[in-house]
Parts: sequence; structure tokens; C-alpha cells
Amino acid sequence: MWKKFLLPILLAFTLTSMIATGCTPQAATPEPAKTQPVIKEIILATTTSTQDSGLLDTLIPTFEAKTGYIVKTVAVGSGAALALGERGEADVLLVHAPEREKRLLASGNAITRQLIMYNDFVIVGPASDPAGIKGLKAAEALAKIAGKESLFITRGDNSGTHIMEMSLWRQTGITPSGKWYLQTGAGMGQTLSVASEKQGYTLTDRGTYLARKGQLTLEVLVEGEAALLNIYHVMRVNPEKFRKVNAPGAIAFADFMLSPEAQQTIKTFGVDKFGQPLFFPAAGKKEEELGN
Repeated sequence: MWKKFLLPILLAFTLTSMIATGCTPQAATPEPAKTQPVIKEIILATTTSTQDSGLLDTLIPTFEAKTGYIVKTVAVGSGAALALGERGEADVLLVHAPEREKRLLASGNAITRQLIMYNDFVIVGPASDPAGIKGLKAAEALAKIAGKESLFITRGDNSGTHIMEMSLWRQTGITPSGKWYLQTGAGMGQTLSVASEKQGYTLTDRGTYLARKGQLTLEVLVEGEAALLNIYHVMRVNPEKFRKVNAPGAIAFADFMLSPEAQQTIKTFGVDKFGQPLFFPAAGKKEEELGN
């Protein structure tokens, strides 16, 4: 029975001692909520043409200054860029291989595909035009080059440009091979340099050609065909499939590329230096409207 009175006496004694020593009972401090760290680096996988043309050198600093993100650019062929997206090794893609882009989107490894800009492909070669292709359709020109075994320089790197080249060869029914068909395995800028040095033909996007024109001894010989349209999309990699993907950063980059500011930069890029834009803005348009 004495135990019923002991606990209140001990409690009263403890409280009296705490007050005497200046201590007061305090509620337990809750632990601060854990938040995910803000990742400021974005991995952008893109085609070499956006890098070699100089366009990204203009756009990326503006994006970084506006958002605080830092862009790590991996400039490879579109095929390699799409493969990085397929493995979740990039956050956002800027590419120009439409059929493969659609396959990546259908697989669920990418979650958006938004039209950004376009230009066109052209076949360039020496002014002497040994194969006599000037003014022909692209497939006819390639057939003539193969028939005469005139030197043709191919990227051979599974890039968007190489994919376009292969589709044109399929139209001719020719499988190019032999000493006249030289593979660089390099980007567009380097491939143009090799073609210029060896006085061969090559397929290139117009933007990279114009940006490098002053260093080349090559002329545009085949152009203006609807089949040579070169379309660029921005794609975000799926963060639900790949947990390391920087989803907020990818959204910020895609939104910037679609913004009026970036679209205006694309519209005027190259005009002061080359007398014409290297790319044409296309945000909000449909693919069938392009080139008109």
C-alpha cells in the first residue's frame, strides 16, 4: 500500500530539484524533415551539329545564368545520344533522328518529345564536281558518285546525319563500299574537314557547313529537297525508370529551349556572320508545316 504514495512523492521531489537548479522539462525537439538535395548539374546528350555550329555556345550560358543549373554537354551522334537516354545516362536529349526518337518515346525511357528547330541537309563537294551531281536530287547524286567511284566521306557513326545518308543510299539500291567510300567515325565538323582536305563529297547539315565554310574548300551541290529536312527535338529521360535522372533540371532545360527568348536566339543565330540563320525556330509548330 505504501507504494501508492511513493511515486507521487518521488515525482514532486524531482520537479522541485529541477526548478531549484534552473532546469525545466522540455518537449523533445522533432528531427528536421529530410529533403532531397538540389542537383544543379544537367547532363545534356546531343548531336555534334548543335555543338559544331556554335549554337549551344550561345544558348547554354544564357540558360545557366537564368536558372543556376550547370550543363554538362555530351556531344555525340544522335544515335549515341539516344542510347545514353535509353540507359538513363543523360537527363535531357537534343537530337535529330526522328524515327529512333519515336522508338525511344514508345519504350517509355523518354517521356516527352518536343519540336525545337530545323534546318536541312545538303550534299557538299569540290567546286570541280568530278561526279557531276550539281542540281540533282540527293539519291540521284549518290548513285552518280557511286557509279564513278568518286570519293565520298561518310561519318559512319550512327548519327542523325549518318542515318539520313543511309536512307538515301537505300533509295538508290546501292550498298556503298570500296576505297572510294571513306568512313571517319567522327562528328560533322571533323568529317567536313576531311572531305575538304581530300576533296571528296559528304552529306552535312547546313548549319555546321555554314559555321565551318570559311575553313573549307567545298560547295553546296545538292539542296532544297523536302526529303532533306533536318528536324531537332528536345526529349526528357524518364525519372521513374532511372532514379538518377535530374527531372527538375531536364524540365528547366526543355522549357528554356521552347521559350520565346531561346527561339528568338535560334532565329537570328548566324545571320550577322553568314547572312542567313543556321537554324529555324519551330516551337509550337507541326512537322508538316516546316520548310514552307
